[in-house]
Amino acid sequence: MSEQFSVRVTVRGYETDTQGHVNQSVYINYAEHARWSLLQAAGITQTGLIGKGVGPVALETTIRYKRELIAGDEIDITCAFEWSGGKTFRIQQLVRKTDGTVAAELTAVGGLLDLQERKLVAHPDEIFKELSSDPSMFGL
Repeated sequence: MSEQFSVRVTVRGYETDTQGHVNQSVYINYAEHARWSLLQAAGITQTGLIGKGVGPVALETTIRYKRELIAGDEIDITCAFEWSGGKTFRIQQLVRKTDGTVAAELTAVGGLLDLQERKLVAHPDEIFKELSSDPSMFGL
């Protein structure tokens, strides 16, 4: 598993629901933002992925809610890749308040889609290594 990359976000009022806490769908957006931030920090761009003829796809996401978040909370969203050697990989993520309280745990299964064939590529880790300026950020 790679070191946990982290990005900070402030919860915005429009992300909350009628109970005053973050709407469940927003957690997916937070996780996605952290994953794209990690790609960017590792030197991988959307343009680079498209130029290679691939695009990341989410195949499954599980969220375990631990504590509520409300508007104004500052949170850190972590992101750590786990590689199995196959067509897919796991991404472990935490949504954590700055006081250390875990608000949610997310586990995602992803892959890289060949944009021409519309199938998962056999070794996504190799493409991440090739495109990244710092493969260690992905645990590679």
